[in-house]
Amino acid sequence: MNRDITDLKIGVLGGGQLGRMMLQSAIDFNLDIHMLDPDPKAPCANIAASFTQGDLKDYDTVMAFGKDKDLITIEIEAVNTDALKALQADGKKVFPQPEIIEMIQDKRKQKTFYKANRIPTADFILTENKAEVLANKDFLPAVNKLGKGGYDGQGVQILKNEADLEKAFEAPSLLEKLIDFKKELSVIVARNESGEVKCFPLVEMAFHPTANLVEFLFAPAEVSKTIEEKAYQLATDVINQLDMVGLLAVEMFLTQDDEVLVNEIAPRTHNSGHQTIEANITSQFEQHLRAILNLPLGATDLIRPAAMVNVLGEDGYTGNAQYEGLTELMELSGVHLHLYGKKITKPFRKMGHITLTDSDVTSLKQKALKVKEILKVKA
Repeated sequence: MNRDITDLKIGVLGGGQLGRMMLQSAIDFNLDIHMLDPDPKAPCANIAASFTQGDLKDYDTVMAFGKDKDLITIEIEAVNTDALKALQADGKKVFPQPEIIEMIQDKRKQKTFYKANRIPTADFILTENKAEVLANKDFLPAVNKLGKGGYDGQGVQILKNEADLEKAFEAPSLLEKLIDFKKELSVIVARNESGEVKCFPLVEMAFHPTANLVEFLFAPAEVSKTIEEKAYQLATDVINQLDMVGLLAVEMFLTQDDEVLVNEIAPRTHNSGHQTIEANITSQFEQHLRAILNLPLGATDLIRPAAMVNVLGEDGYTGNAQYEGLTELMELSGVHLHLYGKKITKPFRKMGHITLTDSDVTSLKQKALKVKEILKVKA
């Protein structure tokens, strides 16, 4: 950018919790941030320089929102990429680039990209409908993933045997070999227009057994240096092959044979990087802004070990959110609470997260388990 960054009018598609935390970093840089979101009570509604209620998937809405912006970015992939392409053709900066968002919106195209670029990933078969899934029953055990529309654990079915086949999707999807993994890992990697690339330290994740959402995250991941380097190289290869500008979350499997496979990618700030706000020199949100503004990327060093616990709405409760256990939670040392400004809770809705830091990894894990039991979101 030739102009001063404080003179730029920046538009963000999406006004959820990721946008809220991005805004908190943007305030430090005195950036002019404007948000578009379909929810009039979105977490960013009252704190952006301006907030527009509108459909992120509607061409005319996105065009109208972007026409007076200098730079446009996203906090969610479910956006109209044709409008973003048109805005880019009109001379607007759009990061990540629209064609990359479009590819990542479709898990089938994602997997095909990995295969074409020799990026290690689980074996897969593309399927058009349920009948084609049934015809490939010999491929089981497998994971059936919707090509488009899946989000936060939705659009994924585990098919272990023939009895599970009734859960297969009647839509274009993929059948991915079920991996017997030791750990689920993630690397957040950033790249600016100048081609500078930096990875955040590798983290490991534990998922909720029914909601299929990240429940715990630990940084650093407890793996060998060799595996760590494999993961960083893989994340770097993916963002360079994409020629992407921005922040990319690369979720990975560590197999029983110590191979590292790419599972999925997200072209934005990500749940697996929330701990960076307190635990790293630069947060993922600041790094995203640095990348899209073509500023030098910040140091990603981990200051001290950290855990992240997602605050999810309790099963069985829908309505005005009430937080039980807040006082007890805040008595613990090394605890930082982030609530996302969502008034209404429902089962497994992401209402916030808790970051914990501790110099002792064993103590950190014990504290993470304790925190999960203390704070409850009910209605």
